[in-house]
Amino acid sequence: MKVRELFILVSSLVVIVIVGTALFWPPILWIFIFVAPLIVMGIFDIVQKNHTIRRNFPLIGRFRYVLESIRPEIQQYFVETDTEGRPLNRILRSLVYRRAKGTTDTEPFGTQMDLYHSGYEWMEHSMYAKHNPKDIGEFPRLLIGGKDCKQPYASSLLNISAMSFGSLSDRAIMAMNKGAKMANFAHNTGEGGISDYHLKYGGDLIWQIGTGYFGCRNDDGTFNEETFRENALKPEVKMIEIKLSQGAKPGHGGILPAIKNTDEIARVRHIEPGIAVHSPPSHSAFSDPIQFMYFIKKLRDLSEGKPIGFKLCIGRKQEFMDFCEAMIYTGITPDFITVDGGEGGTGAAPVEFSNTMGMPLREGLVFVHDVLVGFGLRKEIKVIVAGKIISGFHMARAIALGADGCNSARAMMLAVGCIQALQCNMNTCPTGVATQNRSLVKGLVVEDKAERVKKYHEATIHSLLELVAAAGLNGPDELDRSYISKRVGLYNVQTYEEIYPYTKEGCLLDIADIPENYKRYFQLTRIMK
Repeated sequence: MKVRELFILVSSLVVIVIVGTALFWPPILWIFIFVAPLIVMGIFDIVQKNHTIRRNFPLIGRFRYVLESIRPEIQQYFVETDTEGRPLNRILRSLVYRRAKGTTDTEPFGTQMDLYHSGYEWMEHSMYAKHNPKDIGEFPRLLIGGKDCKQPYASSLLNISAMSFGSLSDRAIMAMNKGAKMANFAHNTGEGGISDYHLKYGGDLIWQIGTGYFGCRNDDGTFNEETFRENALKPEVKMIEIKLSQGAKPGHGGILPAIKNTDEIARVRHIEPGIAVHSPPSHSAFSDPIQFMYFIKKLRDLSEGKPIGFKLCIGRKQEFMDFCEAMIYTGITPDFITVDGGEGGTGAAPVEFSNTMGMPLREGLVFVHDVLVGFGLRKEIKVIVAGKIISGFHMARAIALGADGCNSARAMMLAVGCIQALQCNMNTCPTGVATQNRSLVKGLVVEDKAERVKKYHEATIHSLLELVAAAGLNGPDELDRSYISKRVGLYNVQTYEEIYPYTKEGCLLDIADIPENYKRYFQLTRIMK
């Protein structure tokens, strides 16, 4: 029996006992002075639609908000830390909540950060700041689609990053998708396949294909062209992303605990229900860079020309450079590349993988951008980033370093009610976001949370445009590495252009132009030798 049902049962028994006793001893009715307000408060908690915790845990759920007012419940190393090692989690989580709820986005008493600690970053403003567009219709779009793409997609600069149905509940998926539909941005399905909940509200989808080929697999786990084509041609599917690796656990397959593998999820994924599902660490449809390029072409042909890209966390640099050489050798290029950082999140991953595997986002993004420029491929391919993108500044920093657009998962989870209870892998998420427990999921109200997703997205894009306007620029596409500065020591500040000097266009195509920091990779076996 769950807390909600238990509260109703206990309240009913208390009323019956008091009324029954009053027949013999009327003074007991005075107890109602104390009991009735508590029962009324509990009933109100159950019927209200704005707070999932209170819906799932009437009356006692209120203590969470009392405790949070004294000290937020979870303070982990979420994004950056200040000079004393204190996490900025509280600041950023509060930012998401305020934007999602449409409340004030200002803070009294100035900055909450230590401007003099090593690692502090800021954006350089201009004395000739521009006007920031207030109309949502003025928000810029990003056209994704290369020379071979027949159905390019005009994407938002901020979309929902990959999270599967299975890791998230059906209501969390619906809230995100409806919010994406309302605000005209895209929702990445994650590698768990396309469910009915991804399709219910008609929001734009980025269909992610992982190593398990969920939603397009044969019984033996290999790729199935027919089921792929069936899903790829759905009008809601705007782009298709091949997941090579993710930042939270690069080199490790996805994990779906048995307790979350319901009959419905198994149907969507084309797997057996009730068992733990571990995706393979690598793909079976290709085994080298050239085969990978032809796989990209196959997916583009089967989808009738929709944008095809891939997602990876950078590991062995030589392997990504091999991909670029294969693009030149075959003449096949992806329409986009999603760069995930080693700091990316997940519902379940081995601790060693989360903490010590994978290149951090900034270094990975710079490397991918510069290598694409060096091979003369950058203009043909859009670069998207994922990995703790939460604020407008995070977006501005990523775009300045070389990204075209951004994906966010963590912030979108916070927008639909996640409180970081850290129970994602236990099926006991109290907010109904990362669980398949129906009693807990029922507390999440799709309409309310969809509106919050919409508001968070619009407020964050607006924040990005305000920062860009303050820098005196006409749009985010004018940002470059010179606009972001970083304190690299107590008395030393550098711009990102000084930290990460730009690569010369086409310099990796001619052995005579190869920069020193890339030469060692060209001493290894190359595709085009």
